[in-house]
Amino acid sequence: MTTQLLIVAGDPSGDLHASNLIKALKLRDPSVRVAAVGGPLCLAAADEFIEDLASRGVTGFWEPALKVGFLLKLAGKLKRFLVDRRPAALICVDYYGFNRRILPYAKSAGIPAFYFISPQVWASRPGRIKVLKRFIQKMLVIFPFEEKLYRDAGVPADFVGHPLLDLIPEPMARDAAANVVGLLPGSRASEIKRHLPVFFEAFRVLRAKRPSLRGLLFASANQNDTAYGALPEGVQLIREQDYKLRSTLDLALCSSGTATLENALLGVPMVVVYKMSWPTYAIARALVNVKHIAMANLLAGKAVVPELIQGDATPERVAAEAAAILDDPTKAAAIRAELLKVRRSLGEPGAADRAAAAVLAGAVAEAAP
Repeated sequence: MTTQLLIVAGDPSGDLHASNLIKALKLRDPSVRVAAVGGPLCLAAADEFIEDLASRGVTGFWEPALKVGFLLKLAGKLKRFLVDRRPAALICVDYYGFNRRILPYAKSAGIPAFYFISPQVWASRPGRIKVLKRFIQKMLVIFPFEEKLYRDAGVPADFVGHPLLDLIPEPMARDAAANVVGLLPGSRASEIKRHLPVFFEAFRVLRAKRPSLRGLLFASANQNDTAYGALPEGVQLIREQDYKLRSTLDLALCSSGTATLENALLGVPMVVVYKMSWPTYAIARALVNVKHIAMANLLAGKAVVPELIQGDATPERVAAEAAAILDDPTKAAAIRAELLKVRRSLGEPGAADRAAAAVLAGAVAEAAP
């Protein structure tokens, strides 16, 4: 007898973590058959692939409105799947804006729902916890403070650890010479368009005084090489999945997002940048209630790495913050030490396996007479 599950992820990082969850589920129970909405990694891991949502880059406040027809059609397809196929469980992976629409369908069909990787309710819109309480059997959270947050609100929650700990190796010893800067502009086309010109110009400024400086531009799996345009002298386009080159960086110029936590786990100092459309920024300012945007700073509870947002994210400011780290080995070492404390706060490897165990146990308990 097979166990049918439905997993829904909607962005590149969700695609990665959902695909590893699929693999963990299958290792624990070979009878599991997974239908997935996600991206290319879920396509490779799932038994049935419903839609590539992760590669469409539907994020923010305005972008979903531009693709509302596609999203409504996909939501309808998933509603029919839940009613007709009756999977043992629905597993939502991050991507609250869309998953919020699917959860009521599971509830109406009597199908238990799990949420792996919580929306950032602690950063903005805490009212989402009340919504999740109505529809979720259990939250499977990846930051230790989230477990208490949900349990205090009456939502069952387990801290399963952070899935990146399974993927990112322990930091390596480094060459004393500060010669390699990583450029990580983000995975979405809109992020690349806004951040990459700033990063390129900042790199030129840095290299003018440091002729031996090299730049590694880390391309997203969801973007073609052409998305990055002509590269400045000294910059090389890199595609990797094992973090080997990333771990060698002396510094990263990094878009706020998953990459900032990846860098923290590798002990890579960084300058964090985020630019968005001005209307989106105005809405975000009104909604977000945390002091920092970089996850390393949030977890540390202080400004370990510099953050430059919107109008502050100029090439000159980025280059100045980067130079302050590159030219001060003591400062760079202190940042690395703080980042490694962040890594230790996130528990042990095995998040996907622990999440899989919770899903399977919950689905079985729900199915029991």
